[in-house]
Amino acid sequence: MPAAASRLTYRRPQPCDVQRLFAIYGDPQTNLFNPAGPMASLEVAQRLLDHWLKQWATQGYGWWAIARVEAPDHIIGFGGIAPMDYLTERRINLGYRFAVQAWGQGYATELGRDALKLAFETLGLPEVFGLVRPDHAASIRVLEKIGMQPFGTLDDVPGKAPSLVLRVRHPTTAFA
Repeated sequence: MPAAASRLTYRRPQPCDVQRLFAIYGDPQTNLFNPAGPMASLEVAQRLLDHWLKQWATQGYGWWAIARVEAPDHIIGFGGIAPMDYLTERRINLGYRFAVQAWGQGYATELGRDALKLAFETLGLPEVFGLVRPDHAASIRVLEKIGMQPFGTLDDVPGKAPSLVLRVRHPTTAFA
């Protein structure tokens, strides 16, 4: 069966994306499972965007600005793979956040598959991790659907249940 045509387009974030970043990350609905809650200000969005741009400059990859192919100028989310500190350990993390209007359409799964293709086929990374709150059933399903399996937990939110850590290994090293 031939692969479905991608419905999404990805690009490196740009400084002009700060307003859209804040609109998505500042929305209480997109933060239902985020213990920190919605992004507080445009300044916080600017710091996050600056961090992403620095990752692109130093790593050559990072989170993408995501749009539908038919509307490439309208960002519906941000996500992909990037180095992230899991407390004291640096891991390649797959993550995403989509505008509420983009929910329930399979975009997170499509993004996840495309991000893993980049990680394994282009970058040759040995493994990718996903960090998810234990009550976020939809994101857990997405990570499992793209081949991630339970790896452990991370006690990263004081006073809350530990986050779940899932992992997928590069197909050629999965049995090594």
